Amino acid sequence: MLENKLNVAQLDTPIQKLEHLSQDYGRNIYIKRDDFTGTELSGNKIRKLEYTIQYALDHEYDTIITTGAVTSNHARATTALCAKENLECHLVLSGSQQLVEGNLFLNQLMGARIHSIESSNERDVTMKTIASELQEEGKRPLIVPVGASDWIGTHGYVNAYKEILKQEHQLGIKFDVINVAVGSGGTYAGLWYGNHHYQSNKQIVGYAVDADREIFTEKVKHLVKDIDKSTTDFDTIDINDHYVGQGYGQATDEELRFYIDIAQKEGLVLDPTYTGKAFRGMLTELENGTFDDAENILFIHTGGLQGYTQEVRERMLKLLDK
Repeated sequence: MLENKLNVAQLDTPIQKLEHLSQDYGRNIYIKRDDFTGTELSGNKIRKLEYTIQYALDHEYDTIITTGAVTSNHARATTALCAKENLECHLVLSGSQQLVEGNLFLNQLMGARIHSIESSNERDVTMKTIASELQEEGKRPLIVPVGASDWIGTHGYVNAYKEILKQEHQLGIKFDVINVAVGSGGTYAGLWYGNHHYQSNKQIVGYAVDADREIFTEKVKHLVKDIDKSTTDFDTIDINDHYVGQGYGQATDEELRFYIDIAQKEGLVLDPTYTGKAFRGMLTELENGTFDDAENILFIHTGGLQGYTQEVRERMLKLLDK
């Protein structure tokens, strides 16, 4: 296990009870506010990047290359941390850049070099090409996978799991289920391995936002084995892929109405790419009786408010007028 990491995130992030939803569903529903880890550095990605960027500094890399969608929270957090640590930052971003707003605007503001691609299938080859060109210039680039979801970054959520155990003691409660969105696998893998390592016997449920459960299950196994090769039993990996909807970053009017309802009921804003899909999945599973044996349920808010595009905001405003 890695020990060295930067300490730039605002930790420990608070755990809050969602009183109205708890009353509605007859369960104690809590939320861990990992959207409170910072401003430019907000969200779950910074927990992973604390390890990733420290690793880069320890091994004398001077440039970071990473990838994601044009709305990527990971790309924005990477850009901010690279600026803070004086590392050159190259972002390989897929998707339309017609409107320079949200995370894309922040990336440019903080000095990232943007490389546009049409499809996410081009990510790996494009990053390798950029790395080769930079090496010819005498630079030492480190390629960081989407979401910083590799054996280095996964340590961030093993550490977060330990933080949750400490908070359980402080709050005098025990969470039976921990729920989280799954977009690249590292956050879920860290939580799952933390549960395994500390023998806590919790149910760790992940909600896929862009791929099926088999793909994410294999990714989680791979990440955990990279951290601890002695782990062989993966039967408790629980990835739910029933709430992907129209796909990554896409939301139906029904989903948007759900986000509006939660915002007005709890003063809690979920993003349309990750937390919205996962939170809707959790409450639907509650309604279906999946968590009937659970008394205390925790959801991890992984951030992402900057992901609201003008198009989605305009659609939501129309729904609010109805």
